[in-house]
Amino acid sequence: MAPLLLFLLVSVSLLPHRSISESDSYISSTITTKGLSFAKDLLISQAVDSFVPIRLPVIEKSVRIPFVGEVHMKVSNVTIEAVNVSASDSRAAAGESGIVVVASGASAKLNLKWSYWYDSWFVTVSDEGLASVQVEGMEIGFTISMKNENGALKTFVTECGCYITDLAITMDGDASWFYQIFVDGFQDHITSSVESAITQKITEGAEKLDSLLQSLPKEVNLDDVAFMNVTFMKDPLFKSSSVDFYINGLFVSSERAHVNKACQVSAEDSVFLSDASKMLWISLDEAVFNSASDVLFQAGLMNWVVNEVPEQFFLNTKTWRFLIPKLYKKYPNENMTLNISVTSSPSVMIGVGNIGATVNSDLIINVLDGNKTVPVACIAVVATVSGYVVVIGNEIVAKSELDDFSLVLKWSNIGNFHMSLIRGAVRTFLKTICIPYLNSYLRRGIPLPIIHGFTLEGAYILMPNSRVIIGSDVTYNNSIAAPKIRSFVYRSKY
Repeated sequence: MAPLLLFLLVSVSLLPHRSISESDSYISSTITTKGLSFAKDLLISQAVDSFVPIRLPVIEKSVRIPFVGEVHMKVSNVTIEAVNVSASDSRAAAGESGIVVVASGASAKLNLKWSYWYDSWFVTVSDEGLASVQVEGMEIGFTISMKNENGALKTFVTECGCYITDLAITMDGDASWFYQIFVDGFQDHITSSVESAITQKITEGAEKLDSLLQSLPKEVNLDDVAFMNVTFMKDPLFKSSSVDFYINGLFVSSERAHVNKACQVSAEDSVFLSDASKMLWISLDEAVFNSASDVLFQAGLMNWVVNEVPEQFFLNTKTWRFLIPKLYKKYPNENMTLNISVTSSPSVMIGVGNIGATVNSDLIINVLDGNKTVPVACIAVVATVSGYVVVIGNEIVAKSELDDFSLVLKWSNIGNFHMSLIRGAVRTFLKTICIPYLNSYLRRGIPLPIIHGFTLEGAYILMPNSRVIIGSDVTYNNSIAAPKIRSFVYRSKY
Protein backbone atom coordinates (compact mmCIF):
# COMPACT_ATOMS: atom_id res chain seq x y z
CA MET A 1 0.00 0.00 0.00
CA ALA A 2 2.95 2.33 0.57
CA PRO A 3 3.41 3.41 -3.09
CA LEU A 4 -0.03 5.03 -3.21
CA LEU A 5 0.79 7.66 -0.60
CA LEU A 6 4.49 7.80 -1.41
CA PHE A 7 3.53 8.74 -4.93
CA LEU A 8 1.09 11.31 -3.59
CA LEU A 9 3.93 13.19 -1.95
CA VAL A 10 4.68 14.77 -5.32
CA SER A 11 2.74 17.05 -7.79
CA VAL A 12 1.01 21.00 -8.50
CA SER A 13 -1.10 24.06 -7.70
CA LEU A 14 -0.36 27.61 -8.74
CA LEU A 15 0.12 29.97 -5.80
CA PRO A 16 0.19 33.77 -6.10
CA HIS A 17 3.50 35.49 -5.35
CA ARG A 18 3.99 36.52 -1.74
CA SER A 19 6.74 37.50 0.69
CA ILE A 20 8.90 34.68 2.03
CA SER A 21 7.74 33.14 5.29
CA GLU A 22 8.92 29.92 6.92
CA SER A 23 5.33 29.10 7.85
CA ASP A 24 4.13 29.16 4.27
CA SER A 25 4.13 26.73 1.35
CA TYR A 26 6.38 27.29 -1.67
CA ILE A 27 6.19 23.89 -3.31
CA SER A 28 2.63 22.88 -4.01
CA SER A 29 1.34 19.84 -5.78
CA THR A 30 -1.64 18.29 -7.50
CA ILE A 31 -1.97 14.68 -8.47
CA THR A 32 -4.37 14.27 -11.37
CA THR A 33 -6.86 11.54 -12.21
CA LYS A 34 -4.22 9.95 -14.41
CA GLY A 35 -1.80 10.00 -11.49
CA LEU A 36 -4.37 8.42 -9.20
CA SER A 37 -4.85 5.66 -11.76
CA PHE A 38 -1.10 5.01 -11.80
CA ALA A 39 -1.01 4.94 -8.00
CA LYS A 40 -3.97 2.57 -7.93
CA ASP A 41 -2.33 0.10 -10.33
CA LEU A 42 0.88 0.22 -8.34
CA LEU A 43 -1.02 -0.20 -5.10
CA ILE A 44 -2.85 -3.27 -6.40
CA SER A 45 0.42 -4.82 -7.55
CA GLN A 46 1.91 -4.54 -4.07
CA ALA A 47 -1.25 -5.27 -2.11
CA VAL A 48 -1.88 -8.57 -3.91
CA ASP A 49 1.64 -9.73 -3.07
CA SER A 50 1.32 -8.70 0.56
CA PHE A 51 -2.15 -10.18 1.05
CA VAL A 52 -1.25 -13.82 0.46
CA PRO A 53 -1.02 -16.25 1.96
CA ILE A 54 -3.69 -15.47 4.56
CA ARG A 55 -4.48 -18.09 7.20
CA LEU A 56 -8.11 -18.03 8.35
CA PRO A 57 -9.38 -19.27 11.72
CA VAL A 58 -10.66 -22.81 12.32
CA ILE A 59 -14.41 -23.22 11.90
CA GLU A 60 -16.40 -25.89 13.76
CA LYS A 61 -20.08 -26.70 13.54
CA SER A 62 -22.51 -29.48 14.49
CA VAL A 63 -25.67 -30.42 12.57
CA ARG A 64 -28.34 -33.07 13.17
CA ILE A 65 -29.01 -35.36 10.20
CA PRO A 66 -32.01 -37.74 10.05
CA PHE A 67 -31.07 -41.42 10.54
CA VAL A 68 -27.48 -40.37 11.30
CA GLY A 69 -27.71 -38.18 14.35
CA GLU A 70 -25.50 -35.31 15.31
CA VAL A 71 -22.55 -34.79 12.96
CA HIS A 72 -19.58 -32.70 14.08
CA MET A 73 -17.80 -30.85 11.27
CA LYS A 74 -14.55 -28.94 11.21
CA VAL A 75 -12.69 -26.80 8.68
CA SER A 76 -9.01 -26.15 9.36
CA ASN A 77 -5.87 -24.99 7.56
CA VAL A 78 -7.99 -22.51 5.62
CA THR A 79 -5.56 -20.48 3.54
CA ILE A 80 -6.11 -17.83 0.89
CA GLU A 81 -3.44 -18.79 -1.63
CA ALA A 82 -4.09 -16.21 -4.34
CA VAL A 83 -5.99 -13.00 -4.94
CA ASN A 84 -6.48 -11.69 -8.47
CA VAL A 85 -7.52 -8.12 -9.18
CA SER A 86 -7.83 -6.77 -12.70
CA ALA A 87 -6.51 -3.25 -13.16
CA SER A 88 -9.19 -2.62 -15.78
CA ASP A 89 -11.91 -3.45 -13.25
CA SER A 90 -10.54 -1.17 -10.56
CA ARG A 91 -10.55 2.57 -10.12
CA ALA A 92 -9.25 5.29 -7.82
CA ALA A 93 -10.72 8.73 -7.37
CA ALA A 94 -10.51 11.66 -5.02
CA GLY A 95 -13.54 12.11 -2.79
CA GLU A 96 -14.55 14.77 -0.31
CA SER A 97 -12.82 13.02 2.59
CA GLY A 98 -10.00 11.09 0.95
CA ILE A 99 -8.87 8.82 -1.87
CA VAL A 100 -11.40 6.15 -2.77
CA VAL A 101 -10.09 2.88 -4.24
CA VAL A 102 -12.55 0.29 -5.56
CA ALA A 103 -11.69 -3.07 -7.15
CA SER A 104 -14.57 -4.93 -8.79
CA GLY A 105 -14.69 -8.48 -10.11
CA ALA A 106 -11.77 -9.68 -7.99
CA SER A 107 -11.27 -13.40 -7.36
CA ALA A 108 -9.49 -15.53 -4.82
CA LYS A 109 -8.45 -19.16 -4.37
CA LEU A 110 -8.49 -20.98 -1.03
CA ASN A 111 -7.34 -24.39 0.16
CA LEU A 112 -8.61 -26.06 3.31
CA LYS A 113 -8.86 -29.33 5.21
CA TRP A 114 -12.29 -30.71 6.15
CA SER A 115 -13.26 -33.40 8.58
CA TYR A 116 -16.36 -34.83 10.29
CA TRP A 117 -17.23 -37.45 12.86
CA TYR A 118 -20.35 -38.89 14.49
CA ASP A 119 -21.27 -41.81 16.73
CA SER A 120 -23.15 -44.74 15.13
CA TRP A 121 -24.19 -47.39 17.64
CA PHE A 122 -20.95 -48.23 19.36
CA VAL A 123 -18.65 -46.96 16.59
CA THR A 124 -17.35 -43.46 15.82
CA VAL A 125 -17.51 -42.76 12.11
CA SER A 126 -15.11 -40.15 10.76
CA ASP A 127 -13.58 -38.94 7.55
CA GLU A 128 -11.40 -36.07 6.34
CA GLY A 129 -10.06 -34.65 3.13
CA LEU A 130 -9.06 -31.54 1.26
CA ALA A 131 -11.14 -28.96 -0.55
CA SER A 132 -10.50 -25.96 -2.76
CA VAL A 133 -12.64 -22.85 -2.82
CA GLN A 134 -12.94 -20.45 -5.75
CA VAL A 135 -14.20 -16.98 -4.89
CA GLU A 136 -15.61 -14.87 -7.73
CA GLY A 137 -17.22 -11.46 -8.01
CA MET A 138 -15.40 -10.03 -5.03
CA GLU A 139 -15.79 -6.28 -4.50
CA ILE A 140 -13.11 -4.52 -2.43
CA GLY A 141 -13.26 -0.85 -1.50
CA PHE A 142 -11.63 1.51 0.94
CA THR A 143 -11.07 5.21 1.54
CA ILE A 144 -7.73 6.59 2.71
CA SER A 145 -7.72 10.01 4.30
CA MET A 146 -4.74 12.16 5.25
CA LYS A 147 -4.02 15.12 7.45
CA ASN A 148 -0.96 17.13 8.39
CA GLU A 149 0.49 16.19 11.76
CA ASN A 150 3.66 18.00 12.82
CA GLY A 151 4.83 18.39 9.23
CA ALA A 152 4.19 14.78 8.18
CA LEU A 153 1.22 13.05 6.59
CA LYS A 154 -0.98 11.13 9.00
CA THR A 155 -2.88 8.47 7.05
CA PHE A 156 -5.82 6.38 8.12
CA VAL A 157 -8.62 4.29 6.63
CA THR A 158 -12.03 5.85 7.11
CA GLU A 159 -14.04 3.22 5.22
CA CYS A 160 -13.14 -0.32 4.25
CA GLY A 161 -15.13 -3.31 3.07
CA CYS A 162 -15.11 -6.52 1.07
CA TYR A 163 -18.18 -8.22 -0.42
CA ILE A 164 -18.31 -11.65 -2.10
CA THR A 165 -21.07 -12.53 -4.57
CA ASP A 166 -20.12 -16.12 -5.48
CA LEU A 167 -18.20 -18.95 -3.84
CA ALA A 168 -17.66 -22.47 -5.29
CA ILE A 169 -16.32 -25.37 -3.19
CA THR A 170 -14.66 -28.45 -4.69
CA MET A 171 -14.12 -31.34 -2.27
CA ASP A 172 -11.69 -34.25 -2.56
CA GLY A 173 -12.66 -37.61 -1.10
CA ASP A 174 -15.44 -40.21 -1.33
CA ALA A 175 -17.99 -38.59 1.00
CA SER A 176 -20.23 -37.31 -1.77
CA TRP A 177 -23.25 -37.49 0.53
CA PHE A 178 -21.50 -35.04 2.80
CA TYR A 179 -20.90 -32.38 0.12
CA GLN A 180 -24.21 -30.52 0.31
CA ILE A 181 -24.19 -30.70 4.08
CA PHE A 182 -20.71 -29.20 4.12
CA VAL A 183 -21.62 -26.42 1.68
CA ASP A 184 -24.77 -25.54 3.57
CA GLY A 185 -22.90 -25.57 6.86
CA PHE A 186 -19.77 -23.63 5.92
CA GLN A 187 -20.35 -21.48 2.85
CA ASP A 188 -21.52 -18.45 4.81
CA HIS A 189 -18.76 -18.91 7.41
CA ILE A 190 -16.03 -19.09 4.77
CA THR A 191 -17.48 -16.08 2.94
CA SER A 192 -17.52 -13.91 6.06
CA SER A 193 -14.04 -15.10 7.08
CA VAL A 194 -12.57 -14.11 3.71
CA GLU A 195 -14.31 -10.74 3.78
CA SER A 196 -13.10 -10.05 7.32
CA ALA A 197 -9.53 -11.20 6.57
CA ILE A 198 -9.11 -8.97 3.51
CA THR A 199 -10.63 -6.00 5.33
CA GLN A 200 -8.21 -6.58 8.22
CA LYS A 201 -5.24 -6.79 5.82
CA ILE A 202 -6.15 -3.45 4.27
CA THR A 203 -6.40 -1.84 7.71
CA GLU A 204 -3.05 -3.30 8.76
CA GLY A 205 -1.48 -2.07 5.53
CA ALA A 206 -2.74 1.46 6.21
CA GLU A 207 -1.22 1.36 9.70
CA LYS A 208 2.15 0.28 8.30
CA LEU A 209 1.92 2.98 5.67
CA ASP A 210 1.23 5.58 8.33
CA SER A 211 4.30 4.48 10.30
CA LEU A 212 6.41 4.67 7.15
CA LEU A 213 5.24 8.16 6.22
CA GLN A 214 5.72 9.41 9.76
CA SER A 215 9.34 8.22 9.64
CA LEU A 216 10.20 9.89 6.32
CA PRO A 217 12.86 12.63 6.59
CA LYS A 218 11.59 16.19 6.62
CA GLU A 219 14.59 17.55 4.77
CA VAL A 220 16.41 16.94 1.48
CA ASN A 221 20.12 17.79 1.50
CA LEU A 222 21.44 20.14 -1.14
CA ASP A 223 25.03 19.84 0.08
CA ASP A 224 26.88 20.05 3.37
CA VAL A 225 25.61 23.54 4.13
CA ALA A 226 21.94 23.53 3.11
CA PHE A 227 18.84 21.37 3.01
CA MET A 228 15.36 21.75 1.61
CA ASN A 229 12.57 21.82 4.19
CA VAL A 230 10.01 19.30 2.88
CA THR A 231 7.60 19.39 5.80
CA PHE A 232 3.90 19.53 4.97
CA MET A 233 2.33 22.85 5.89
CA LYS A 234 -1.39 22.05 5.90
CA ASP A 235 -3.85 19.22 5.33
CA PRO A 236 -4.15 17.86 1.79
CA LEU A 237 -7.03 19.34 -0.18
CA PHE A 238 -9.28 16.70 -1.78
CA LYS A 239 -11.15 17.79 -4.90
CA SER A 240 -13.48 16.03 -7.30
CA SER A 241 -10.67 14.89 -9.62
CA SER A 242 -7.41 15.70 -7.85
CA VAL A 243 -5.56 15.99 -4.55
CA ASP A 244 -3.47 19.03 -3.58
CA PHE A 245 -0.49 19.01 -1.21
CA TYR A 246 1.49 21.87 0.30
CA ILE A 247 5.21 21.63 1.18
CA ASN A 248 7.37 24.38 2.66
CA GLY A 249 10.15 23.89 0.09
CA LEU A 250 12.57 26.58 1.30
CA PHE A 251 16.29 25.90 1.70
CA VAL A 252 17.70 26.31 5.18
CA SER A 253 21.23 26.35 6.54
CA SER A 254 22.28 22.97 7.93
CA GLU A 255 23.51 24.73 11.07
CA ARG A 256 20.15 26.31 11.72
CA ALA A 257 17.25 24.61 13.49
CA HIS A 258 13.74 25.91 13.12
CA VAL A 259 10.20 24.75 13.73
CA ASN A 260 7.45 25.44 11.25
CA LYS A 261 4.16 26.89 12.33
CA ALA A 262 0.78 26.34 10.75
CA CYS A 263 0.50 27.51 7.17
CA GLN A 264 -1.93 30.35 6.45
CA VAL A 265 -2.57 29.44 2.80
CA SER A 266 -6.25 29.67 1.94
CA ALA A 267 -8.20 27.45 -0.44
CA GLU A 268 -8.35 30.34 -2.90
CA ASP A 269 -4.57 30.12 -3.32
CA SER A 270 -4.91 26.80 -5.10
CA VAL A 271 -5.59 26.93 -8.83
CA PHE A 272 -5.98 23.50 -10.37
CA LEU A 273 -4.22 22.85 -13.66
CA SER A 274 -6.85 21.56 -16.06
CA ASP A 275 -4.28 19.73 -18.20
CA ALA A 276 -4.46 16.16 -16.93
CA SER A 277 -2.24 14.67 -19.64
CA LYS A 278 0.50 14.22 -17.03
CA MET A 279 0.22 12.24 -13.83
CA LEU A 280 1.56 14.99 -11.61
CA TRP A 281 2.50 18.61 -11.53
CA ILE A 282 5.13 20.22 -9.34
CA SER A 283 5.18 23.98 -8.81
CA LEU A 284 8.17 25.79 -7.29
CA ASP A 285 7.82 29.41 -6.31
CA GLU A 286 10.84 31.57 -7.12
CA ALA A 287 11.22 31.90 -3.33
CA VAL A 288 12.60 28.32 -3.36
CA PHE A 289 15.47 29.36 -5.64
CA ASN A 290 16.06 32.58 -3.73
CA SER A 291 16.22 30.69 -0.43
CA ALA A 292 18.93 28.43 -1.89
CA SER A 293 20.80 31.50 -3.10
CA ASP A 294 20.52 33.16 0.30
CA VAL A 295 21.72 30.12 2.25
CA LEU A 296 24.76 29.66 0.00
CA PHE A 297 25.56 33.36 0.25
CA GLN A 298 25.29 33.37 4.04
CA ALA A 299 27.57 30.31 4.16
CA GLY A 300 30.30 32.27 2.40
CA LEU A 301 30.31 30.09 -0.71
CA MET A 302 30.11 32.99 -3.13
CA ASN A 303 33.69 34.17 -2.77
CA TRP A 304 36.28 33.05 -5.28
CA VAL A 305 39.99 33.67 -5.78
CA VAL A 306 41.08 33.28 -9.39
CA ASN A 307 44.78 32.51 -9.71
CA GLU A 308 44.72 30.06 -12.61
CA VAL A 309 43.01 30.46 -15.96
CA PRO A 310 43.33 28.57 -19.26
CA GLU A 311 45.28 31.50 -20.75
CA GLN A 312 47.52 32.32 -17.80
CA PHE A 313 49.00 35.43 -19.44
CA PHE A 314 45.65 37.08 -18.68
CA LEU A 315 46.75 37.25 -15.01
CA ASN A 316 49.82 39.40 -15.67
CA THR A 317 50.06 43.16 -15.56
CA LYS A 318 51.70 43.14 -18.98
CA THR A 319 48.40 42.04 -20.56
CA TRP A 320 46.68 45.02 -18.91
CA ARG A 321 49.30 47.65 -19.84
CA PHE A 322 47.10 49.31 -22.47
CA LEU A 323 43.93 48.95 -20.39
CA ILE A 324 45.26 50.24 -17.07
CA PRO A 325 48.59 51.90 -17.86
CA LYS A 326 49.13 53.02 -14.27
CA LEU A 327 48.90 49.39 -13.10
CA TYR A 328 51.67 48.27 -15.47
CA LYS A 329 53.76 51.33 -14.70
CA LYS A 330 53.67 50.65 -10.95
CA TYR A 331 53.87 46.85 -11.16
CA PRO A 332 55.54 45.90 -14.49
CA ASN A 333 55.28 42.29 -15.57
CA GLU A 334 53.86 41.08 -12.25
CA ASN A 335 51.47 38.19 -11.77
CA MET A 336 47.96 38.93 -10.60
CA THR A 337 45.01 37.32 -8.87
CA LEU A 338 41.38 38.35 -9.00
CA ASN A 339 39.14 38.15 -5.94
CA ILE A 340 35.43 37.90 -6.68
CA SER A 341 33.11 38.42 -3.73
CA VAL A 342 29.35 38.45 -4.17
CA THR A 343 28.14 41.30 -1.97
CA SER A 344 24.48 40.32 -1.59
CA SER A 345 22.38 37.26 -2.15
CA PRO A 346 21.68 36.99 -5.91
CA SER A 347 18.05 37.68 -6.71
CA VAL A 348 16.41 35.04 -8.91
CA MET A 349 13.54 36.29 -11.07
CA ILE A 350 11.19 34.06 -13.04
CA GLY A 351 9.24 35.73 -15.83
CA VAL A 352 6.97 34.32 -18.50
CA GLY A 353 9.14 31.78 -20.29
CA ASN A 354 12.46 32.90 -18.82
CA ILE A 355 14.52 32.81 -15.65
CA GLY A 356 17.27 35.18 -14.67
CA ALA A 357 19.25 36.62 -11.80
CA THR A 358 21.04 39.79 -10.81
CA VAL A 359 24.46 39.33 -9.18
CA ASN A 360 26.17 42.14 -7.28
CA SER A 361 29.86 41.53 -6.68
CA ASP A 362 33.18 43.16 -5.99
CA LEU A 363 36.11 42.38 -8.29
CA ILE A 364 39.39 43.10 -6.49
CA ILE A 365 42.57 43.22 -8.57
CA ASN A 366 45.58 41.92 -6.62
CA VAL A 367 49.23 42.07 -7.64
CA LEU A 368 51.69 39.45 -6.44
CA ASP A 369 54.60 41.66 -5.46
CA GLY A 370 57.28 39.28 -4.26
CA ASN A 371 55.78 37.31 -1.36
CA LYS A 372 53.04 39.86 -0.81
CA THR A 373 49.55 40.08 -2.27
CA VAL A 374 48.77 43.74 -2.83
CA PRO A 375 45.18 44.85 -3.51
CA VAL A 376 45.33 47.66 -6.04
CA ALA A 377 41.71 48.30 -7.10
CA CYS A 378 38.14 47.27 -6.45
CA ILE A 379 35.45 47.32 -9.12
CA ALA A 380 31.75 46.87 -8.38
CA VAL A 381 30.29 44.51 -10.98
CA VAL A 382 26.52 44.19 -11.38
CA ALA A 383 25.80 41.34 -13.80
CA THR A 384 22.49 40.10 -15.12
CA VAL A 385 22.33 36.51 -16.30
CA SER A 386 19.57 34.47 -17.86
CA GLY A 387 19.19 30.84 -18.71
CA TYR A 388 16.96 27.84 -18.91
CA VAL A 389 16.07 24.95 -16.65
CA VAL A 390 15.50 21.29 -17.48
CA VAL A 391 14.57 18.24 -15.44
CA ILE A 392 17.17 15.48 -15.33
CA GLY A 393 16.13 12.56 -13.18
CA ASN A 394 14.60 14.07 -10.06
CA GLU A 395 16.52 17.34 -10.16
CA ILE A 396 16.13 20.73 -11.77
CA VAL A 397 19.32 21.54 -13.66
CA ALA A 398 20.05 24.99 -15.05
CA LYS A 399 22.44 26.62 -17.49
CA SER A 400 23.12 30.35 -17.55
CA GLU A 401 24.61 32.89 -19.90
CA LEU A 402 25.70 36.49 -19.44
CA ASP A 403 23.23 39.14 -20.57
CA ASP A 404 24.80 42.40 -19.50
CA PHE A 405 26.87 43.98 -16.77
CA SER A 406 27.92 47.35 -15.41
CA LEU A 407 31.21 48.47 -13.83
CA VAL A 408 31.86 51.11 -11.19
CA LEU A 409 35.26 51.84 -9.67
CA LYS A 410 34.86 51.67 -5.89
CA TRP A 411 38.43 52.43 -4.89
CA SER A 412 41.95 52.37 -6.38
CA ASN A 413 45.53 52.61 -5.14
CA ILE A 414 46.80 53.37 -8.61
CA GLY A 415 44.59 56.33 -9.44
CA ASN A 416 41.41 56.50 -11.49
CA PHE A 417 41.02 54.63 -14.76
CA HIS A 418 38.16 54.40 -17.22
CA MET A 419 35.76 51.47 -16.94
CA SER A 420 35.13 51.60 -20.68
CA LEU A 421 38.76 50.60 -21.30
CA ILE A 422 38.54 47.39 -19.30
CA ARG A 423 34.96 46.46 -20.24
CA GLY A 424 36.04 44.11 -23.03
CA ALA A 425 38.54 42.29 -20.79
CA VAL A 426 35.99 41.96 -18.01
CA ARG A 427 33.37 40.63 -20.44
CA THR A 428 35.83 37.98 -21.63
CA PHE A 429 36.62 37.10 -18.03
CA LEU A 430 32.95 36.80 -17.07
CA LYS A 431 31.96 34.75 -20.12
CA THR A 432 34.94 32.39 -20.26
CA ILE A 433 35.75 31.98 -16.56
CA CYS A 434 32.89 33.05 -14.29
CA ILE A 435 29.87 31.78 -16.23
CA PRO A 436 31.38 28.28 -16.84
CA TYR A 437 32.27 28.15 -13.14
CA LEU A 438 28.69 29.09 -12.23
CA ASN A 439 27.30 26.49 -14.65
CA SER A 440 29.44 23.79 -13.06
CA TYR A 441 27.44 24.36 -9.87
CA LEU A 442 24.10 24.68 -11.63
CA ARG A 443 24.69 21.29 -13.29
CA ARG A 444 24.58 19.70 -9.85
CA GLY A 445 20.91 20.53 -9.77
CA ILE A 446 18.32 21.34 -7.13
CA PRO A 447 16.62 18.22 -5.78
CA LEU A 448 12.88 17.83 -6.14
CA PRO A 449 10.97 16.30 -3.22
CA ILE A 450 10.54 12.90 -4.87
CA ILE A 451 10.44 9.75 -2.75
CA HIS A 452 13.33 7.32 -3.23
CA GLY A 453 12.48 4.76 -5.91
CA PHE A 454 10.28 7.03 -8.03
CA THR A 455 11.64 8.87 -11.08
CA LEU A 456 10.10 11.60 -13.20
CA GLU A 457 9.71 10.67 -16.85
CA GLY A 458 8.85 12.77 -19.88
CA ALA A 459 8.86 15.97 -17.84
CA TYR A 460 8.34 19.36 -19.38
CA ILE A 461 8.54 22.81 -17.84
CA LEU A 462 6.27 25.85 -17.90
CA MET A 463 7.33 29.22 -16.51
CA PRO A 464 4.56 31.68 -15.72
CA ASN A 465 5.39 34.67 -13.56
CA SER A 466 7.34 33.87 -10.37
CA ARG A 467 7.29 30.08 -10.59
CA VAL A 468 8.60 26.99 -12.37
CA ILE A 469 5.96 24.35 -13.12
CA ILE A 470 6.87 20.78 -13.99
CA GLY A 471 4.44 18.38 -15.62
CA SER A 472 5.59 14.77 -15.62
CA ASP A 473 4.75 11.11 -15.63
CA VAL A 474 6.38 8.81 -13.10
CA THR A 475 8.18 5.47 -13.16
CA TYR A 476 8.85 3.17 -10.26
CA ASN A 477 11.98 1.02 -9.96
CA ASN A 478 11.76 -1.91 -7.56
CA SER A 479 15.54 -2.43 -7.64
CA ILE A 480 15.88 0.85 -5.73
CA ALA A 481 13.10 0.63 -3.19
CA ALA A 482 10.84 -1.98 -1.63
CA PRO A 483 11.45 -5.43 -3.18
CA LYS A 484 7.81 -6.50 -3.12
CA ILE A 485 6.75 -3.89 -5.67
CA ARG A 486 7.17 -4.93 -9.28
CA SER A 487 8.77 -2.57 -11.77
CA PHE A 488 5.93 -0.49 -13.13
CA VAL A 489 5.97 2.11 -15.89
CA TYR A 490 3.04 4.27 -16.91
CA ARG A 491 3.68 6.64 -19.77
CA SER A 492 1.55 9.41 -21.06
CA LYS A 493 -0.10 8.71 -24.40
CA TYR A 494 -0.03 12.38 -25.21
